[in-house]
Amino acid sequence: MKRYINPYAFLILVVFLSACKVSKDIVVPKSAIPESFRGAENPTDTSGIASVPLNQFIAQAELRKLIDTALLKNYDLQIALKNIEASELLFKQSRLGNIPSLNFQVTGSSNRPSDNSLNGLSSSQFLGTSHIEDYNANLGISWEADIWGKIRSRKQGAFATYLQSQEAKKAIQTRLIANVAQGYYNLLMMDAQLSIAKKNLALNDSTLRIIHIQFDAGQVTSLAIQQAEAQQTVAAQLIPQLEQGLGIQENALRILTGQVPAAVERLLTLDQVTVPQSLSAGIPSVMVNRRPDVKASELALTIANAKVGVNKANMYPTLNITASGGLNSFKASNWFNVPASLFGIVTGGITQPIFQHKELKTQFEVSKVEREKAVLQFRQTVLTAVAEVSDELIKQDKLKQQYSIANSRVNTLQTAVKNANLLFKNGMANYLEVITAQSNLLQSELDLATLKTAQLNASVELYRTLGGGY
Repeated sequence: MKRYINPYAFLILVVFLSACKVSKDIVVPKSAIPESFRGAENPTDTSGIASVPLNQFIAQAELRKLIDTALLKNYDLQIALKNIEASELLFKQSRLGNIPSLNFQVTGSSNRPSDNSLNGLSSSQFLGTSHIEDYNANLGISWEADIWGKIRSRKQGAFATYLQSQEAKKAIQTRLIANVAQGYYNLLMMDAQLSIAKKNLALNDSTLRIIHIQFDAGQVTSLAIQQAEAQQTVAAQLIPQLEQGLGIQENALRILTGQVPAAVERLLTLDQVTVPQSLSAGIPSVMVNRRPDVKASELALTIANAKVGVNKANMYPTLNITASGGLNSFKASNWFNVPASLFGIVTGGITQPIFQHKELKTQFEVSKVEREKAVLQFRQTVLTAVAEVSDELIKQDKLKQQYSIANSRVNTLQTAVKNANLLFKNGMANYLEVITAQSNLLQSELDLATLKTAQLNASVELYRTLGGGY
């Protein structure tokens, strides 16, 4: 009794086996995400400032214009977009993994065998010619059954790589926005400091003129003039230093916006910019999920899982089904004589690696180690993200306190300078008291501008570390 294999049952078995997966994926460890962290305990705003749109978080219109230009022309961002395009093409290609490959082939050959060979004798006797010709036109199909989920794992890996390129673009964009904003605020700071230095220089000029008058009247010695001139050079030296910093910062800002180095127009002053108050980090889990680097690290684990699946499947048998059919003839004149020239071939084969098993097993074990590394890197990325946010929250709090103290000191020294000048003009204070008061005021006003800029930069950096800006 003969037994026949039911082709439909065979196909159902192949489909069933295709649903199997030979390796088990490792999921992202939820324990890596803390429920709370330093500086973000009991958040009142569950969403955090990262959910605020960029055009609302950045209130200055000219700064938003710079950011828009950077997002359009920055070369790092354009390269990231090209990386996304490349990853998308590779992902689209991977989606065709289950589709059979189809090839069309047309060949023609002429062979002159030896007269003393078997082919030569046969052609002479049966074909009456010393040449053997062969003309072939066929369509071939080859298909690999995805029994162990190898092709499916490749698709998952390609898709995760595509998503990773998008997260990389988001990370570049958030960093770019922060860099442009901080560069702009630094320009405003140096503008303010330059104005302070020029005002202090003018004040020193006035003081020096009075000391010259007193010297001519014999009330002070030349030491007073030397001391006043030395103090004047301190303010004078600050001016070219600040102008140098301004020029370099303008060039850097123009490069970020994809433009050649040049001056950057500014219509605002540092005093006109308000420091954001009560910035919330939101719930830690939401914050972590918004971070592009954390998402990219999570996708890296997906890619590692896919590689483990592919390497494991490589150790198992592979089922390939091939078929070809077309027209074949030993004479060109009846090549397309249908149906006499028609032919067809169908083959199926199972391939099991034997001598390469050790190599394939090693690749599988290495991919498992790489997957464990991906888990550790995910944990490290989460810790880094939490630390960055915590640092910025601490900065927000402490810079606010420092600014309040520095502002009080500036107000006190401004009054002290006015009083010292009045007392000096009336002969009730000496020149050293005036010079000391002016020097202290200069440094305090410079520090106050620096602290306000630090507050603005810290708010932008907190927005970035929370994943805002895309």
